[in-house]
Amino acid sequence: MRTAVPLAEVLRGGRVESIHFGSVAVVDDSGSILLSLGDIETPVYPRSTTKALQALSLVESGAADHYNLTDQELALACASHRGEPEHAATARQMLERAGRDEASLECGVHWPTNAAATRALAATGIAPCALHNNCSGKHAGFICTACAENIDPTGYISPEHPIMQRVTRTLAEITGIPHTAANRGIDGCSIPTYAIPLRALALAFARFGTGKTLSSDRATSASRLRKAVAAAPFMISGTGGFDTRVMQELGTKAFTKIGAEGVLIASLPQTGLGIAIKCQDGALRGAEAAMAALLRRFGGSDFATNPVLNDLTRKELRNWNDILIGEIRASAHLTPVSEI
Repeated sequence: MRTAVPLAEVLRGGRVESIHFGSVAVVDDSGSILLSLGDIETPVYPRSTTKALQALSLVESGAADHYNLTDQELALACASHRGEPEHAATARQMLERAGRDEASLECGVHWPTNAAATRALAATGIAPCALHNNCSGKHAGFICTACAENIDPTGYISPEHPIMQRVTRTLAEITGIPHTAANRGIDGCSIPTYAIPLRALALAFARFGTGKTLSSDRATSASRLRKAVAAAPFMISGTGGFDTRVMQELGTKAFTKIGAEGVLIASLPQTGLGIAIKCQDGALRGAEAAMAALLRRFGGSDFATNPVLNDLTRKELRNWNDILIGEIRASAHLTPVSEI
């Protein structure tokens, strides 16, 4: 196993206080590796980074057209949202199109991860429901797919359910890695998650961006999902979210998606690359700074000087009195070649 490398540093008073270590894979759509740092072969759970791949069945099956799903709804199917009112309302709307309600969701219940949304909901005296779960859009997509094909969605979170079997086949095909009980775990929202090499995760998103090796239907479906997220970036992660900020700025030039435990991916259709990061300590702040630097380096000439990516590569840290106390910055070896 190769040793993890520094991905990001946390500074206070001009001194490095903490270092986030991890691994990086940058792969083109033919499988060639452009950058390998740390261990990109030991399987990791990709967690929510694969939501857009899981949503392919929603489009490929015809369910998206059957229910006339909007860009906002398709984007939410790919999202790890923050439970803000627009997110919950859109998930509810998706379910209503299929003649269902939140009782059909099997993702579990938690308070919105957006603090303002949680305070507003608590002030009403209303308890959160499954619509506020950050995965409710993805789960609503599974339910729509089932209902459009007259399949009972009950138990859709099980690896044996017909909808989940289809989703799993898609993941195996696009990553090139078997998805079986041997590498299966259970995700936070109760569906299966499968451990795969970081290299394979990056390859999957290179293909997701260009359509290479995908069937024409799958390539078209991937393009439709990318365009939907670019058209409605607020849905993907919400106020202040990394993915929302990146795609508000870059549109269809880049697709990014966070996952739990410090996993983060990017798909770059213009350059034909996929990027996958695993922050060893599970910290997304380290993965986000690293990804911003890698987007600047591999996204094309206009990415290198993009102000939003620059800010995300070196992010100010402030205390509760709003005093600037330091920053989190990507490690120097990840920055654009012109800066190395």
